[in-house]
Amino acid sequence: MMLGYMLARAGVKVVVLEKHADFLRDFRGDTIHPSTMEVLAELGLLEDFLKRPHEEARQLRGWVGEQEIVVADFSHLPVRCPYIAFIPQWDFLDFLHDHAKLFPNFQLILQAEVTDLLREGGRVSGVKAQTPQGLLEIRADLVVGADGRHSVVREKAGLPVMNLGAPIDVLWMKLTRAPSDPDKFFGRFDRGNVIAMLNRKTYWQCAFVIGKGQFEAIQAKGLEAFRDTMIQSLPFLKDRMHKLTTWDDIKLLTVRVDRLKEWSRPGVLCIGDSAHAMSPVGGVGINLAIQDAVATANLLTVALKGNALTYEKLKQVQKRREWPTQVIQAMQVFVQNNIFRSALAVGGWNSLPWPLRIARAFPVLTRLPGRLVGMGVRPEHVEAQEH
Repeated sequence: MMLGYMLARAGVKVVVLEKHADFLRDFRGDTIHPSTMEVLAELGLLEDFLKRPHEEARQLRGWVGEQEIVVADFSHLPVRCPYIAFIPQWDFLDFLHDHAKLFPNFQLILQAEVTDLLREGGRVSGVKAQTPQGLLEIRADLVVGADGRHSVVREKAGLPVMNLGAPIDVLWMKLTRAPSDPDKFFGRFDRGNVIAMLNRKTYWQCAFVIGKGQFEAIQAKGLEAFRDTMIQSLPFLKDRMHKLTTWDDIKLLTVRVDRLKEWSRPGVLCIGDSAHAMSPVGGVGINLAIQDAVATANLLTVALKGNALTYEKLKQVQKRREWPTQVIQAMQVFVQNNIFRSALAVGGWNSLPWPLRIARAFPVLTRLPGRLVGMGVRPEHVEAQEH
């Protein structure tokens, strides 16, 4: 949606396909990062965005047992908005669409699920999509796969994937929020459990981290045992845990960390999770996806407008964005393997692990994860290409 907005703004004809009827469903992340808000400012959209209901977090905090810790500090960042904004992802997508549809060369087609790629003369020339009205074929100078970690586009394009491994999965669930509850996002490490809570005003979106492939074993112990585990770590939830009535109320997110060896073929390019599936660590997936979109628009707009798009030009997107992706994924793998794995061990931590002890002793060090999470390692900026 971000790439579609930027290309349409520059005068390129764009069609965005969305397989669902709307955006109103539970996504994995609700975080809009400082670097994304810089992009919105450069596009002239920030003021309107900040009018939307949202929560601001200048620090990411958590609890290890009864000890509160600062994990990342954004307040020092040299940006207009030195904080993470929490807004449901469907609201952000609607926001972008509200602005993109003002351009006559932008079109969003809902309930259009891409099933295959079209090819002509040794290159991808469009897509096939299934719609309620039947099969739709759209021909295009460029097909961009932004369809996530289970990308149909990357599969049909035959782009090879390198799996980096993940020792964790995540259980997602909704729980009613009471007025007396905490009012900010937070994470908790307690008794071998890791839980993150997203405040969505009337309810909590809860992420319960488990070891890879452990969901069946948890189910075998029974729902009541799982509810008791949640209550032990977060006692204030006791009066509403009974609202988890079946395992259908709890959704399994199978965590994957991977990236494509090649992001493109002639006529097709993958960005975001379809090019590099991110761990939920740091909530940076949406941030990297938007940075990919900005870089893609910067690099390809002139070629698209001049009917001069080449395969060599497409490969520049990977050349620009692969190194930042590698750095962030390396950070995520380190956290997964050295913090989450030990936190999920039987009994959990008896004391703070050494990275958190050092950060607590020297608070200035929390600026580094603040920088990595909030800005990434190569923030992209909008180049002046308005139509």
